[in-house]
Amino acid sequence: MSENMNSPYLSVKDLFVEYYSNDQTVKAVNGISFEMEKGSVLGLVGETGAGKTTVAKSILRILPDFGCQIKSGEIYLDGQDLLSLKEEEMRQIRGNKIAMIFQDPMTALNPVMTVGDQIFEVVKLHNDMTDEQCKARAEEMLETVGIPKERYEEYPHQFSGGMKQRVVIAMALACDPDLLLADEPTTALDVTIQAQVLDLIRDLQKKFNSSMILITHDMGVVATTCDNVAITYAGRIIEYGNKEQIFHHPTHPYTIGLFGAIPSMNGDDEWLHPIEGLPPDPTNLPVGCSFSPRCPYVTDVCRQEGDVPKRITADGHICFCYNMDKVGKEEQ
Repeated sequence: MSENMNSPYLSVKDLFVEYYSNDQTVKAVNGISFEMEKGSVLGLVGETGAGKTTVAKSILRILPDFGCQIKSGEIYLDGQDLLSLKEEEMRQIRGNKIAMIFQDPMTALNPVMTVGDQIFEVVKLHNDMTDEQCKARAEEMLETVGIPKERYEEYPHQFSGGMKQRVVIAMALACDPDLLLADEPTTALDVTIQAQVLDLIRDLQKKFNSSMILITHDMGVVATTCDNVAITYAGRIIEYGNKEQIFHHPTHPYTIGLFGAIPSMNGDDEWLHPIEGLPPDPTNLPVGCSFSPRCPYVTDVCRQEGDVPKRITADGHICFCYNMDKVGKEEQ
């Protein structure tokens, strides 16, 4: 969905991913497509279960070997077909070209290895360097994320939550990846540390000119970090545009609902306006538009079989909604 359709750096097209458990099929990702330019930041936004993390794991190809399958789709990074690579070839991509900051630093770090050795291991695995050079690089990365290199020999339990997340960021950036996948990197942190970590990620992303996919629930994080925004729901992207388009002219009823649930310091409303209902069961998705059971603008056409058509809004961004024109008129 990039404006420059000639040579997107990352291209994901018609991605379908399913999980299998107890004779049930969980349809986690249902035809997601997007494109990114080099150095840009894309925010993947949506409720829990929208398929955001599965998309990131599909790009990195770290989905479970059993009980999960990429049914169809294409993923190209700098013109290279990632889904066609053998596992040995993909190992050379991970760390070097693509790295991931995982959501919970408590589970991302090995408790019986020093933080320095864990960064050392990443550098050693992906680079032809001596042990001395790898250690120097690990110490440099600790300093880069604001941790004194003297703490190289300390263990994860000796660090606070925010410091652990900094170590995880250092590991992800140790090999200067071209694409950074940040899976809710501040969810486990308190608000003050969240701001510090986000500033750090943004500064390092610009320093290394990395592209980044930021997975988050927080529209405030999107506002301060992202260039483009993809609103996801039930494994699909339902609205896509640049940050200004999505924030100033939200068009899909779900996107409008997300903004309606955000507290405003300037508004007169005493109560928030949450979206009624719950996300659909991914083992039994509704026919037609997946948001139709919760949508205040739903009509019979929304429940018809087939994919919701892609439509272009007045300001040029993309929305998947049968009643887009009706919603726009009522919101003005």
